[in-house]
Amino acid sequence: MVERKKTVSPGNVRAKAIKLFLAQFLQNNAALLGLLTLAFFVVLAAVPGVLVGPLQTAASATGDFLATPSREHLLGTDDVGRDVLNLVVHGSRVSLTIALVSTIISLLVGTTVGLTAGYFGSWVDIWLMRLTDFFFVIPSFVLALVITPVVLQQMGRGGTILGFRPSLMVIIIVIGLTSWAFVARIVRSQTLSLRERQFVERAKVVGTGNLKIMVSHLLPNLMPQIAANGAIVVAGAIYTETALSFLGLGDPLQPSWGTLLSLAQRAGAASSGAWWYLGAPGFCVLIVSLAFVMIGNALDDTFNPRRRAIP
Repeated sequence: MVERKKTVSPGNVRAKAIKLFLAQFLQNNAALLGLLTLAFFVVLAAVPGVLVGPLQTAASATGDFLATPSREHLLGTDDVGRDVLNLVVHGSRVSLTIALVSTIISLLVGTTVGLTAGYFGSWVDIWLMRLTDFFFVIPSFVLALVITPVVLQQMGRGGTILGFRPSLMVIIIVIGLTSWAFVARIVRSQTLSLRERQFVERAKVVGTGNLKIMVSHLLPNLMPQIAANGAIVVAGAIYTETALSFLGLGDPLQPSWGTLLSLAQRAGAASSGAWWYLGAPGFCVLIVSLAFVMIGNALDDTFNPRRRAIP
């Protein structure tokens, strides 16, 4: 009898690769801890009204001035009697949304610049890398701090844009457009190596266009690096948003964790001993940023076998 050879479809190979990746990724304790922490905050951001009720305002406040944590107010109250737990839970939606959307913008810009520079090389690479160097040398926070007030003055603070008030939308765009240089350099370095591979040469021989090669052949091979570094970019975006909001560029009507820290500082929470007012949003910023860093490092370990071999 003639034995038939089993054919392995690309779909089966891809499914096995995904299962192997998940098995290796979930064996990392830091990855599990980061995912569980992030899942907890995602739930808070998804249904804040169900968990703590509608966002409290000065008119609907139910507590006293800077009341200490109690059964009625687990994280105490702020300077106008609002429940700090209510503010922190609602602030999680604003902070996480700003961080994630600005990171998406940053990854899109950085990937496009890095992929284009690495693939075409020559003068395209030179000019794009000079532009990248400008954004890389100047700290994104300083650049955002300069740009945000100017744009806000031109746009005003009234109305909403895609559900966000202009101040928050400006922060999202500014963070996204000032934090892409790191991603661009990583993508470029990987593209310089990938463009010399045989599968790229074969694609050129059969007449495949440059755009299709970049999108269909190079980009899928770059996704592991983009994903690993994207998680770290989110942590940086959270810190930048917190700092900008702390300096008064946020929106009190849509409070983020940074806005809460700013309000606590203005209310003199530190000098009054109201540690819960400062500590609650500050702790959230720290924990969520650390969770993204752990996930990013775990992704890098999983995608990079050489790194896993280093003790």
